[in-house]
Amino acid sequence: MTKVKRQMILKGFKEKSKLKYLNKIVSNRIVDVTNNKIKSLGVIIHIDEVDDFDLFRKLAEFLNIRPNNLKVIAYSSNDEEVQKSWDSCFNSKDFAWNGKVKNVELQGFLDTKFDALISYYSKDELELKLLTAMSKAELKIGILQSDTSMNDLIIKTHLIEFDLFKSELFKYLTILKKIKNEQ
Repeated sequence: MTKVKRQMILKGFKEKSKLKYLNKIVSNRIVDVTNNKIKSLGVIIHIDEVDDFDLFRKLAEFLNIRPNNLKVIAYSSNDEEVQKSWDSCFNSKDFAWNGKVKNVELQGFLDTKFDALISYYSKDELELKLLTAMSKAELKIGILQSDTSMNDLIIKTHLIEFDLFKSELFKYLTILKKIKNEQ
């Protein structure tokens, strides 16, 4: 057996172990949303789809979330170039077997108990889904994706419709009494 073939087989096993772990997390999740207002926000983006951090800073400001209570991390399929230009960027190499996170900063993000997490990506990437599932955020919000089991609230918009996403998010968070309607 060649070295390349062996690496491909191992990569396949590693992906299956991560997928098995993802399914376990999703099936064991207990949703317990409180009536607390949203004061902290985590955001996961796919930088190959959206690379404008300022959008989320303005969104947090719009939702009356202080800048120090906002954390945005990015995933990239092309890790070499992006790592230099983005502070908190990760890739598939930051995950080991069974979905174990090897990156300390990434683990810190996952351990943070955000009041809300926005998963703003549309690509079907296993690592992105793992992060959404592994996050300890109270309320998980996403745009329409192929797998709807990751999020508690799904806003059916396309990535390029950020203003629509923002207004719909505001509307639903107001209805759920997660924010004060002060706009």
